[in-house]
Amino acid sequence: MPVHDDEADLALLLEVAAAAGPLALSYWKHAPDAWEKDAGAGPVSEADLAVNALMEERLRAARPDYGWLSEESADDPARLGRERVFIVDPIDGTRAFLNEEGGFAHAIAVAERGRVVAAVVSLPVMELVYSATAEGPALRNGTEIRVSDTARADGCRVLTSKLSTDPVQWRGPVPVFRHELRSSLAWRLCLVAEGRFDATLSLRPAWEWDTAAASLIATRAGALATDRCGVALQFNGPSAQSNGVVVAPPVLHAEFIARLRPGPGLD
Repeated sequence: MPVHDDEADLALLLEVAAAAGPLALSYWKHAPDAWEKDAGAGPVSEADLAVNALMEERLRAARPDYGWLSEESADDPARLGRERVFIVDPIDGTRAFLNEEGGFAHAIAVAERGRVVAAVVSLPVMELVYSATAEGPALRNGTEIRVSDTARADGCRVLTSKLSTDPVQWRGPVPVFRHELRSSLAWRLCLVAEGRFDATLSLRPAWEWDTAAASLIATRAGALATDRCGVALQFNGPSAQSNGVVVAPPVLHAEFIARLRPGPGLD
């Protein structure tokens, strides 16, 4: 059985993210070809595919025994039998990218038996790099970050969509929180990790490639990262999805989980 090194994997992820940034920027604001995916899955562009190809070539060449799960690659069930797997979103926040906004990210993770052990979220326009390993601190451009100390849902700052203000999502009154949104879900989790926002809620099913890297960064910064029922996130699953995502400091997280319904209209 191979001996894996989380720090070596993190160094590889950082190297690949650094290469992906200039490639993405060579398409940004240059009207790349783009189209809508089937079944309302959102937009994709030639830039997404180019970055995906670069990441896959470099990561799989460096770790040929690892599995591969990416938003922009056909799923290979062989990943389910691998001890470690790369989980990648080449451009998280494609809508922002196509709108010539800087809030898009490269999200790259290594998961081992369902748990993320190395992670990078990089925003090339903003020159931000978030990173963590399973045993190390959460870092933003090399400096340790921590979540806020907010403990009450009412009045807190939440990154979420309008769906979270729908009473059908809650067991009782909707919490009165201030909410904003960012196109990149990975960046939302990182903004919670650094304490700029108190929580992020995504109440629709969430893809693993959107959450894997940033969930480790958030937890190493002191947050809890679960689905909307409070179940810890697991990765490299057959469906590659979770039942929503709730990320917040522990006391605030507990309040959200207690007040949220497990699914729309369910008790």
